[in-house]
Amino acid sequence: MEIKIESPHFTVSEQLNDFIKTKVGKLEHLNERLILSEVGLKLDKSSTQDNKICEIKVFGPQIDLFASERSMTFEDAITETLHALEKQLRKTKTKNEKSRDTMNMDDAAADETIE
Repeated sequence: MEIKIESPHFTVSEQLNDFIKTKVGKLEHLNERLILSEVGLKLDKSSTQDNKICEIKVFGPQIDLFASERSMTFEDAITETLHALEKQLRKTKTKNEKSRDTMNMDDAAADETIE
């Protein structure tokens, strides 16, 4: 899976870059067909301390997912965003498995009526 990191108006440190690639790379364990992940890091100009925003888009065949979180550090924002994406990926996987099982039962029922 290809991982693109975008951070307008500031430069991402090598340590944060490695952290992102390690954490986002783990999404591939949930769905090995993922093609691309786009990570966007932003600094909000608000007066609150939770001004670090992480947005992650994940693309694959028939899968386009998005999650965004804000936190006091980029590491926390990335972790929270990845938890949201993991939840979406698991939900998509179980939904696809249920529809596949339903199709298999429909095919089996159709075969029985033909015979």
